[in-house]
Amino acid sequence: MATVTTTATRTGGMTKDERFVIFASSLGTVFEWYDFYLFGSLAGVIGLQFFNIIDPATNQPMFTQATRDIFALLAFAAGFIVRPFGAIVFGRVGDIVGRKYTFLVTILIMGFSTFIVGLLPSAATIGIAAPIILIGLRLLQGLALGGEYGGAATYVAEHSPPGKRGYYTSYIQTTATLGLFLSLLVILFTRSIMGEPAFAAWGWRIPFLLSVILLGVSVIIRLKLNESPVFQKMKDEGKTSKAPLTEAFANWSNAKIVLIALLGGVMGQGVVWYTGQFYALFFMQSILKVDGYTANLLIAWSLLLGTGGFIVFGALSDKIGRKPIILGGCLIAALTFFPIFKMITTNANPALEKAIETVKVNVISDPALCGDLFNPVGTRVFTKPCDTARAYLAQQSVKYDTTYGAAGSGVKVSVNGTEVPYTAPSSNPAVLAAVQAAGYPKAGDAQIVKMAHPFDIFRAQPAAIIGLLLILVIFVTMVYGPIAAMLVELFPTRIRYTSMSLPYHIGNGWFGGLLPATAFAIVASTGDIYAGLWYPVIFAAITVVVGFFFLPETKDRSID
Repeated sequence: MATVTTTATRTGGMTKDERFVIFASSLGTVFEWYDFYLFGSLAGVIGLQFFNIIDPATNQPMFTQATRDIFALLAFAAGFIVRPFGAIVFGRVGDIVGRKYTFLVTILIMGFSTFIVGLLPSAATIGIAAPIILIGLRLLQGLALGGEYGGAATYVAEHSPPGKRGYYTSYIQTTATLGLFLSLLVILFTRSIMGEPAFAAWGWRIPFLLSVILLGVSVIIRLKLNESPVFQKMKDEGKTSKAPLTEAFANWSNAKIVLIALLGGVMGQGVVWYTGQFYALFFMQSILKVDGYTANLLIAWSLLLGTGGFIVFGALSDKIGRKPIILGGCLIAALTFFPIFKMITTNANPALEKAIETVKVNVISDPALCGDLFNPVGTRVFTKPCDTARAYLAQQSVKYDTTYGAAGSGVKVSVNGTEVPYTAPSSNPAVLAAVQAAGYPKAGDAQIVKMAHPFDIFRAQPAAIIGLLLILVIFVTMVYGPIAAMLVELFPTRIRYTSMSLPYHIGNGWFGGLLPATAFAIVASTGDIYAGLWYPVIFAAITVVVGFFFLPETKDRSID
């Protein structure tokens, strides 16, 4: 483990070489995140293009829209699932061969995988092969990103002067948000120019194809970088690790720090991050029924206004420490997620909020016809009438309760005390008409927030929502701004790339990446549009407790 240093903090600004190191590392990482996030930003379109598989026996879609949405989210999550494996593979290479060459390889894998998605035929053209190839490309992206982040963060930290590592590495921390912001801008611009029908048909491919240009720029710039001076010195002295995986994870003294970093830092940071940026977007689109253009524009504005927080909190962590800022962000987020998301509903879809409070919907069923609706991986097929009725209501964002009737009583839906027979396997116009007559809004309801152009932010309704989303982004900057410096400082140079990458990508790739699909599955299984928030609240709270007792402060440690 690194030791405490008494080296004085260097005064003055960055040198020219340091600025280039940060620029080159950050720019390449922005483009990698851009490639990675296109999947999440276009989840609805991807679900329609690649998971709308027709059953040849019935000539009907095999999956409902809700199931396609979950499949699309899982395709998004697949890249997160393999990120720890990319961290292991490329972390080992980075600790043996070097930082620079490793993240050159990762950006090539990421760029070409994304470009190929733009050329991939849809399920309507090649059938089941389309989603299989898509998921394969997504896995390659995840492996590449698993090696990219640790390399970029380590490279910048090893170029940073003592006392400024939080500030210098915070530029790397902005790259994920800037990559998401760039992907949203490209999508919004393409949608605006082409119109929604053309974009949904083929225009969605353009953002993926553009990645080849970003790839070329990134590779040219990164080829001009030299190896990290800390690593190069160690390599010249013949002190590099011959078996970084064994040193990092088979040695309990280091493996214990990996575990503490995960549970006491990165796990909470991951769920706060993905709630504030990704689940907020999904919540507005799939639950509050805000159109895709407006939802993406609202998120884009909040990111633009809040991204400077990464630099602020990274620099602040050099003064007061990494630990209080990260744990403080997790704690505040856990305490405020529920009220903030309820206020987002109040402003984005007030008719839905009122209906949830005033309309009483019950699914009344023979207990034998009801099962468990929890379906986070989207592979279960519900056939019991009670289950299909509840799944249908959840898809319509209708809050419902389940009441068990007498054996053999069948299934009915009660809306404010009036029973409506439920007969259809996956939808029922009578139920939809009944809940809408009682007060639930129709699609495109005039009360649902809608932005016609980017500068609609000056209207009260969009401005209020952006303000709430900005608070979520500030939470993200608190937990994410100092995390790279903390992880770099926790581990020794010879196994730093390997050691820091694994907990980072488990915390963000697994706990964070699986959040949207799991949270939506919780909503669907409970009938409560806010129930999915228990996922980030619980894991953020666990991180606060574990981090408070076991996570060490690292800001004054030497990393040489």
